[in-house]
Amino acid sequence: MNNKFDALKDDDSGDHDQDQGSPKDSEKEKIEDEDKDQNSTRKKMVVPGAGEHPLQYNYTFWYSRRTPGRPASTQSYEQNIKQIGSFASVEQFWRFYSHMIRPGDLTGHSDFHLFKEGIKPMWEDDANKMGGKWIIRLRKGLASRCWENLILAMLGEQFMVGEEICGAVVSVRFQEDIISIWNKTASDQATTARIRDTLRRVLNLPPNTIMEYKTHTDSIKAWEDFHGLVNASAGR
Repeated sequence: MNNKFDALKDDDSGDHDQDQGSPKDSEKEKIEDEDKDQNSTRKKMVVPGAGEHPLQYNYTFWYSRRTPGRPASTQSYEQNIKQIGSFASVEQFWRFYSHMIRPGDLTGHSDFHLFKEGIKPMWEDDANKMGGKWIIRLRKGLASRCWENLILAMLGEQFMVGEEICGAVVSVRFQEDIISIWNKTASDQATTARIRDTLRRVLNLPPNTIMEYKTHTDSIKAWEDFHGLVNASAGR
């Protein structure tokens, strides 16, 4: 494990009228608006504090919870997911993490998500839509340890796949818990294989552990098929 983690564990721009002014003026305004947008984005991003250990990427914690059996839609899911906060350094991470309940202590149908800043934990996000995820189903009692090992490995860049990693999710369910790591390019088999092997190592999984890779396009199709059947049966 990266020793810097061990050492610190204790601790809007609207549309403008194109008819006004010359084309050059319009172009100038457009460039200025783009600059404003970029500056606005930069202002929103967190930065490491003085003397803190910066991470290679900024990350955001999210939390979601829903009532089982209640039909979900993409819109309701997006409304239900809550942003906890973003961090740019090891120290900022521990400030969030040390005050968060552990996955093993969550009840019901709950999820923690940790994604690179600017990426929503949704299949349809631009960074995710061509990607997929490795899924591991865990018996009860293992989620807290596995989640911590996974996110420390992700923050410490142990997967060694460049910018491919998007984020990770731990899903607490009644019978079992599920842990997953998302990457950008589902078709890159060398990358997905490296992620699988690193995941097995950092979680110290037995050789017979079943690991499933699922593309987000398959997840979307399965979700649409399921809800199509539910809606059809409800209409009978």
